[in-house]
Amino acid sequence: MSKLFRYGGIAASIVLVAFGIGALYMGVNGRGYVRDNLAAEKIVGTDDSTIPGQLVDTGSEAQAFAEVMRKHTLEATGGQTYSEMGRFLDANGKATSDEKAAAIDPKTKQPVENGLRNMWVNETALATALNTAYFAEQVATFAIVMGFALILAGLGFGVLSLKTLAPEKERVRGGVAVPAT
Repeated sequence: MSKLFRYGGIAASIVLVAFGIGALYMGVNGRGYVRDNLAAEKIVGTDDSTIPGQLVDTGSEAQAFAEVMRKHTLEATGGQTYSEMGRFLDANGKATSDEKAAAIDPKTKQPVENGLRNMWVNETALATALNTAYFAEQVATFAIVMGFALILAGLGFGVLSLKTLAPEKERVRGGVAVPAT
């Protein structure tokens, strides 16, 4: 039975180390993927951001840029969010959700859309992508940490399996082999 536990422990150790290496690889690869794709967009922090003039190429920088985009959009809309704004503009340029009260575009013969409300759609889409990059980088970092933890646990479990379950004649105490009795 001791032999079964020993080989089972060794097998479990190998599996833990293998999963650790896999998690480590996936984490490093995922983190690099996020950073390469962010850098390819060539986004540079604005002067009023926490990253002025800096290329946005990490998840935390992406999150910072998403925050400044929201700030700019709120400034442009007078502090109103998408859901607080009217869908259309009336003849005086004021927002309304009443299609009948909306001004009519002479070219399209359709109600005039509220461009600031449409700006929110763009801001939300871009900010969501940037925040997703932040989240993806955090998940990749977690995978790297878990990879190291699995490798260490696997190695520790392997050492424990080899030393604790070794036959008595193979055990060594204090640097001296213990004779089998």
